[in-house]
Amino acid sequence: MSNDLSPEAAPEEKTGEGWYVDARCTNCDVARQLAPDVIHERNGRAEVIRQPQNEAEQRQMYAAAFACHTRSIRHPAQHLTPDVDPYPLALDDTVQLCGHNSRQTAGANSYLLRRPTGSTMMIDTPRWSAELATRYEVLGPVTDVLLTHQDHAAHGRRYADRFGARLWIHEGDLDAAPDADHIIRGTDPVEIGAGVTAYPLPGHTRGSVLYVADARYCFSGDSFYWSRGTADLEVAAGVTWYSITELAASLARTAPLLRFEWVLPGHGDRKRLPADEMSRRLEQLTARTRTLQPQPIDFTAVRW
Repeated sequence: MSNDLSPEAAPEEKTGEGWYVDARCTNCDVARQLAPDVIHERNGRAEVIRQPQNEAEQRQMYAAAFACHTRSIRHPAQHLTPDVDPYPLALDDTVQLCGHNSRQTAGANSYLLRRPTGSTMMIDTPRWSAELATRYEVLGPVTDVLLTHQDHAAHGRRYADRFGARLWIHEGDLDAAPDADHIIRGTDPVEIGAGVTAYPLPGHTRGSVLYVADARYCFSGDSFYWSRGTADLEVAAGVTWYSITELAASLARTAPLLRFEWVLPGHGDRKRLPADEMSRRLEQLTARTRTLQPQPIDFTAVRW
């Protein structure tokens, strides 16, 4: 499988040696999540602050490079070939990070959720590739593709068809996947499969959904995320497309029903905490969100 950029998309190679981030970086934060020791934010974009100094840091760099949706993390002499591709990347024994984030989902993270039966569910989607689909199937047959909202729906149908899987989306965002196999309606929780429940959470978009599995994992889409900057759960008020007021109401209705240890968002960082601590922080987030007022969409205002 080739992961090289098409000629028209490839930037000029940098003169010199070592890893760097090219000018196409959109400051999506994914690289800093995956390579925190060697990539930081400077002047509104990701930047390599130093070269990898050991094998662990080199693995971080490859993880960041293969996840970057603009393929902006580059090395003059090292190409992104399948033998150094770390994805899918295990976060624990149940959840894998897909990597290979897509430009068509604004570089959002996506996940694979392994089930006790040996099957797998995909939550949101990486960029489309038949070769990647084969990689993901190695973990077990993929039975369901769960879309958290319209921004992350771009490749849902193609992956579902490739896997022979069911595609799920909420009716509020149905325009993004009008041929979905299962449509979640209203605001009541819906059981997707054994141990997996969808919780509609209108706010970021009209049809945003959380998926909670095994009272451990919360796939939160873009409804909330873990912020390294505040060391807490946060909402991205500046990129709430539908209604921050509705998001506050959704959290107030839904937060008392939720139990999880991992928050696994599309944008923003992941975090694992004891379930009681996560519940306490979610309650506090709900209270803070009630105080927020609608504001213009502003990607530059988000600080992960």
